[in-house]
Amino acid sequence: MTWSAFSKTPVARYGLAVIASGSALLIRWLLNGWFPPGFPYVTFFPAVVVTAYFAGLRPAVLCAVLSGLAAWFFFIPPYGELSLSFATAVALAFYGFVVAVDIFFIDGMRGAMRKLDAERARYAQLAEARDLLYRELHHRVSNNLQVVGALLRLQAGTVSDGEAAHALAEAGGRIEVIAQIQRDLHDQVGDPAPFRSFAESLLRAAAAASGLDVAITFTGGDAAVHPDQATPVTLVMLECFNNALEHGFAGRPDGAVDVTLDDSGPHHVLTLTDDGHGLADGFSLAASRSLGLRIVKAMAAQLGGQFTLTRIGERTVSRLVYSPLSSD
Repeated sequence: MTWSAFSKTPVARYGLAVIASGSALLIRWLLNGWFPPGFPYVTFFPAVVVTAYFAGLRPAVLCAVLSGLAAWFFFIPPYGELSLSFATAVALAFYGFVVAVDIFFIDGMRGAMRKLDAERARYAQLAEARDLLYRELHHRVSNNLQVVGALLRLQAGTVSDGEAAHALAEAGGRIEVIAQIQRDLHDQVGDPAPFRSFAESLLRAAAAASGLDVAITFTGGDAAVHPDQATPVTLVMLECFNNALEHGFAGRPDGAVDVTLDDSGPHHVLTLTDDGHGLADGFSLAASRSLGLRIVKAMAAQLGGQFTLTRIGERTVSRLVYSPLSSD
């Protein structure tokens, strides 16, 4: 049996009461010459307090009784007998009142601490159950989205019309991307994951799927994006990246893309630059009928932000500016 378990047994608790009262008697006896007359209980009060705190109500009462008898017998005249006089009765009544108050408040405090510990344990269990359910919900949602995306891809294989099959395949791919975002949005303990941790893996997976050798540099994004904004922000980033793969690097075996998420100011700025072919002459973002760019503009509108696509020097720059949501 460990000491922690033994200390909760009646033997240990009542043994502490006896030891505390005996130790108080010994100390009072050794220091008797140092105390002026009229202080018979000075070492016994701490013994009762210590017993009440560590052993509880009944052992504290036992310690108080033993201490009171010892003080009465050894340190209240006439010494060596339990003689009761008016002065002795007053002294004993004072002693009884003080130790009763001590025991009452200390035992009440111990009871409150026990209730607090029980509440903390209960809330910890509830929090653990909540986190488990939350992770399970995210897992199931992402799995269901993954199934929907796979079904769309399968359906695309049965459609004879090329444009329709391509549209179904793209829709399935985008739904699978959303499923991966949903799955990676939180870490193993349910806390929001840093944006960079899952956004960078998505870009590298997209580059690997394209067969191109793309050098990707990622700056910023070490903090978590608000869960309500993580999906649209990631979709904008991925659509811009895929646009660079499909058009900017067309006919090329490699390319370079720099991604930056600046979240240091009042507005967050997501920027992608690539060294691809650049925009076509007369390109207009507002007039573009590209599905990917239409999705980007829709996501930017959902964020209440602004998206621009420009050519600066030798690089194409895609930029999303939006206001972050509060985490409260």
